[in-house]
Amino acid sequence: MTEITSQTIVLDTNIVLDLWLYVDPATPDLLEALTSQRVDWVATQAMRDELERVLTYPHIVLRMHKSGLVAEDVLAQFDRFARVVPVADRAPYVCKDLDDQKFIDLACAYSCALVSKDKAVLTMRNRLARVGVSVASRFAGLVG
Repeated sequence: MTEITSQTIVLDTNIVLDLWLYVDPATPDLLEALTSQRVDWVATQAMRDELERVLTYPHIVLRMHKSGLVAEDVLAQFDRFARVVPVADRAPYVCKDLDDQKFIDLACAYSCALVSKDKAVLTMRNRLARVGVSVASRFAGLVG
């Protein structure tokens, strides 16, 4: 029997929304990995705060209403699956979108996978690989 080891990952806010609000067809593998604890999702309080803020945007509130959800439902999933860790030191590479820097910093601190659909993050894929960070727009892109 093969032992299941946990892979550390960082998820940006859009991926979190894809998981629990949009139920994106690209997310079942990630949800299964979180549920089975094959991945260790690390996040900071600032990332949770960003998610909480995004959940107040009018188009997101409308989508939640249509889906029969409230912000607390999505935040409860964050709280269930994310391991909140201290803010990381600044990474050796800076993102053009400073709002995304916290995800890059954390992924660099843990030398782990970063799942993001943000173009500013994806363009840093090669640079981040130099410091042990794999970047993909889908979880399947990290394991497949």
